Amino acid sequence: MKNIDKLAWLRIENKRVLCVRSHGKSLFYMPGGKREGAETDEQALRREISEELSVTLNDSSMVYYDQIAAQADGKPEGVMVVMRCYYADYTGELAENAEIAEAVWLSYEEIDKCSKALRILFEQLHHQGLI
Repeated sequence: MKNIDKLAWLRIENKRVLCVRSHGKSLFYMPGGKREGAETDEQALRREISEELSVTLNDSSMVYYDQIAAQADGKPEGVMVVMRCYYADYTGELAENAEIAEAVWLSYEEIDKCSKALRILFEQLHHQGLI
């Protein structure tokens, strides 16, 4: 089975992480999505964030954080989501768009609301003292 290749925007403010939830879903995940064609990580992430949250990521501020792999929620056993996470500044005002039903700032104490991959990321960020 094929892994799910995902690019994710890691935005932390006041020890909280920007997370999103799609329409019809109960768990939160990182904003971002899958690349199209031959897009670079940066191109795919910039496009996905613009589509989902109506803001523009600043290319010069984009910095790779880490790659997280976990069982993909709602997929057959063995299908993994491989999430490449990037920090980036943005311009514009955050607003839910497209498939996004809700964008929230979650603290470590709200980890139970998160997808499997996001839980791994939260544990890592908490261990590093970032959240």
